[in-house]
Amino acid sequence: MNYRHAFHAGNFADCMKHALLVALLRGLTRKPAPFFVLETHAGAGHYDLASEAALRGNEAAGGIMRLLDRSCGTRAPVDHTSAGEAASTVPDPALAAAIDRPPAGDTASAEPDPGLAAVVDRPPAGDAAFAAPDPALAEYLSLVDRSGLYPGSPELIRALLRPDDRLACCELHPDEHTALRRLFRDDRQVAVHRRDGWEALKALLPPVQKRGLVFIDPPYENPDEFRHLADGLALARSRFPTGVLAAWYPIKHRAPVRAFFAGLRPRDVIAAELLLRAPLDPTRLNGCGLLVVNPPYQFEQLAETILRALLPLLGNGEAGEAATVTRLADE
Repeated sequence: MNYRHAFHAGNFADCMKHALLVALLRGLTRKPAPFFVLETHAGAGHYDLASEAALRGNEAAGGIMRLLDRSCGTRAPVDHTSAGEAASTVPDPALAAAIDRPPAGDTASAEPDPGLAAVVDRPPAGDAAFAAPDPALAEYLSLVDRSGLYPGSPELIRALLRPDDRLACCELHPDEHTALRRLFRDDRQVAVHRRDGWEALKALLPPVQKRGLVFIDPPYENPDEFRHLADGLALARSRFPTGVLAAWYPIKHRAPVRAFFAGLRPRDVIAAELLLRAPLDPTRLNGCGLLVVNPPYQFEQLAETILRALLPLLGNGEAGEAATVTRLADE
């Protein structure tokens, strides 16, 4: 109940998690049948990177700000003189139009703007140093608001829903829930629940759509969180065997992660991990992973491409940094 993601919004773990989330959703949109997404720990929906909470640790500086700097040559400078406002610069006016995400009540296109690739490949006049985003990261970066509001996973998911797709968000923290309800007010494709995310796995699964994604991203404040995660994945798999299950996890040191993997039973499981340094210090977030059950077709290869693109952009060349995709269980 005390966890507030605003203190960590836009950090390297968010960049990794959200780039892979976009890829998972794109895998679901390859088929015309509608899908359902359940997010068990949704947070506030989006975050002001100029807020007091975000600036306290300034984690976005080593995450999304660095990613925009290094991959696009265009960082959104945040005006720290006002906690409620952020300055924004975009290298080309056409780029701003191309990446303008529709409001939450509007229907997002199932495919990226066909003109986006041409727009981002065109350097602005007088700026020979401008570089286009890595193709593996282009769509994720196209959904990031350059004004200084970082989209959380509910907003990213909503941007990629088609007219018949549905999203259910669960959030227990009262302030986060209020912000999430405000963000999706009058949006008929999104249901916001103030309820425990673990309990929602039983209450909201299986969906009527018969296909979709369960996205689990708990705060890991509870020392038993990995056990809850293993139990939650088992429950979700039993109630929604055809669904894609994705769970983010922190990597401080290897022992908890190894124990978590050892307790998994489902088939067709991969673990995508990004390490900024060797996981030797249990007091520090040294990396993170996304466990995916029933990954969409070709996601395994795409995840490896995305992580390899992220590592040189977010890493500092420390010993032990790595980007890996490991198959834990075959189909």
